[in-house]
Amino acid sequence: MPFLTRSSGMTRRTVLGSGAAALLPAALHAQAAWPNRPIKIVVPFPPGGSNDILARLLAEKLGARLGQSVIVENKGGAGGTIGTDFVAKSPADGYTLLFASGSITTNVASGKKLPYDLVNDLQPIGVVAAGPYVVVVSNELKASNMREFIELARSKPKSISYGSPGTGGMNHLGTELLAVTAKIDMLHVPYKGIGPAFNDLMGGTLQMALPSLASMIPHLRSGRMRALATTGAQRSPLAPDLPTVAEAGLPGFRFEVWWGLLGPARMPPAVLKRLNEELNTVLTLPEVREMLAREGAAPQTSTPEEFRSLIRSDIARWSQLLKDANIQLE
Repeated sequence: MPFLTRSSGMTRRTVLGSGAAALLPAALHAQAAWPNRPIKIVVPFPPGGSNDILARLLAEKLGARLGQSVIVENKGGAGGTIGTDFVAKSPADGYTLLFASGSITTNVASGKKLPYDLVNDLQPIGVVAAGPYVVVVSNELKASNMREFIELARSKPKSISYGSPGTGGMNHLGTELLAVTAKIDMLHVPYKGIGPAFNDLMGGTLQMALPSLASMIPHLRSGRMRALATTGAQRSPLAPDLPTVAEAGLPGFRFEVWWGLLGPARMPPAVLKRLNEELNTVLTLPEVREMLAREGAAPQTSTPEEFRSLIRSDIARWSQLLKDANIQLE
């Protein structure tokens, strides 16, 4: 009987072990089955802007690659903070992602209290694209190129006013970066959006602005304001006759907006790898490259580690600029 009892115990353990072993492939299969339901991409800004346009293009193409619906949801407010925080606090399962621009780094550099830690609470997946800004001036300003603009600004400090959609945003900080590099001092006029700034620029009550190139093309074609240079590393296909700022007077200057895809921290490595690979594949599609070009952007494939490095370097860049230019952000 003791022998039979031991045999029976061993049999039970064997059966239990076999059951656990049988469950293991099933669990691995469930993990490997990602995605098995729709994916949400959160845009932390209202519909209609470049973030929204590019996110919807990306969602369509990623959905086709992944075999699941990819839905874009706009969660605007607080300069992108609300939508970013929503994703940072979402389950790290690959079903809630963030489509963000470089403005998420200026929020950190500003020193304002955020409900999330950008570096530790979000996982970079990959850079999507980057595009230049453009130096535009009123037709009434007596400067026909960047060198003349810089000379005029140096000769009359604070005589040139520039507009931006608000203090602490990319347009504001990009213009201050230009001013620090060129050693000029201009007067900042914040607006509630870039549209009112354009109106004053065309009316002659504002002298300069630094909007994205794509947003300026219709205005430049109308002839109601002038472009002096773009801020990218190379000339833009949207305006091939325009020199870069580096070509036109400030060697080495470069300032571009980037867009990228992120998710909550601690995503499963296999899911992160798949998302990065599919994203980089989508960015090689001719129709995607064509759409990006219409928005004044060029695809920028990367690894998650390269994207994380870009985020860290931008935070450091803007933090240093705020210190050097003595910019106080409320």
